[in-house]
Amino acid sequence: MTRLLGWLAGTLFLLVLAAGGLLLAALDSTPLVERSETISQAAVNQARWLFHTNDPRRLQSGEARRTAIPAALIDEGINYLAGRSLHGRGAFVLGEETAEIRISRRLPWLPGEPYLNLRATFREGKGEPKIVAAAIGWLPIPPGLLEFALASAIQAAGYGSEWRLARQAVRQLIFDPQHRRVVVAYVWEPALLDRARSIAFQPDDLVRIRSAQESLAALLDHHAPGRPVPLTDVLRPMLDIDGADQRENRRAALLVLGIYLAEKNIASLIPEARNWPQLRSVALMLAGRNDSAQHFVVSATLAAWAGEPVADAIGVYKEMADARHGSGFSFADLAADRAGTRFGELLSRADGRLDALLDTAFSDGDVIPLISDLPESISAAEFRRRFGNTGSPAYRQLTAEIERRLDALPLYKPE
Repeated sequence: MTRLLGWLAGTLFLLVLAAGGLLLAALDSTPLVERSETISQAAVNQARWLFHTNDPRRLQSGEARRTAIPAALIDEGINYLAGRSLHGRGAFVLGEETAEIRISRRLPWLPGEPYLNLRATFREGKGEPKIVAAAIGWLPIPPGLLEFALASAIQAAGYGSEWRLARQAVRQLIFDPQHRRVVVAYVWEPALLDRARSIAFQPDDLVRIRSAQESLAALLDHHAPGRPVPLTDVLRPMLDIDGADQRENRRAALLVLGIYLAEKNIASLIPEARNWPQLRSVALMLAGRNDSAQHFVVSATLAAWAGEPVADAIGVYKEMADARHGSGFSFADLAADRAGTRFGELLSRADGRLDALLDTAFSDGDVIPLISDLPESISAAEFRRRFGNTGSPAYRQLTAEIERRLDALPLYKPE
């Protein structure tokens, strides 16, 4: 019996070694997906349209719906998630009856720093989405094995029930390469929205966000309604927090400030906030302007919670929308967006320079550069005449100047 167990253990060890050897042999010297983290303005517009046409707050329980999702939006979404979750790159390739998700991840701890290139193929049809083919590099792997590994990882992260609920809601996938879209038939369940909120905000997060709301309410109660108040007078006490969970507390403070400056009701995001202290309406000012404070804090919030690509994409998208329908494109607003994005990134990675700043009585000039001389109120027609598009040399020259000014500030100086 002992010899049999020894033989089985030896055989299992050899199989594990063989499997490991195969996986190492399947690694590549070049990535399958090579692209930047940038999110396009088109993706922001598509995401807003998708939410507007499928607003979960207006859907009824058990309501059957069909929605067409642009393939480009799925592609950029997968790349964003691959970057945020795996420090890799991702892509979505749409075919006639199948679609393929591709992920590339560099493995810097292995000799030669090879790439793990993963491909997973889905086939259109009724029922839950299922993987029908998969491979790591040249090595095919059983689709069921990848499904199991994915489900196990999600379960280990604590989101198993949410994952199952989302998959069960999908009733059919239709791939439409001619129109570059994926048609999804689904049945709405209100529990999906509750689960999404529970993923976005853990119980500890809600405690921190409520505490931040109470702190902001106390700070604003000292001022008359509508009165101009320097943003720095509020930002410093809101973020000057110690403790082991300092980063999370600061993110919560930014979220509360961002929602306040965006003039939104926090209860639409967190229903229980209806019973929290209400915030007095004052005009928070940065660089002498309320709109600069809005752009700075909202972009900082997006960067701290969703990452720099999202913050930058939404900032440029809003300015282009203003050029077409609002007050016009403003490079001053764009500079405030970029300053806020850099600030949010510093907070997200717990950079020591932010701690040093909060230890001082800092002023506007410490967090945002000179913006008063940057072009503003540019209509869509004038923007096309002067700059063409956001990829033109003239446009890039101005955005490069904004980055140069940001780099000159000690807080954002490249290391």
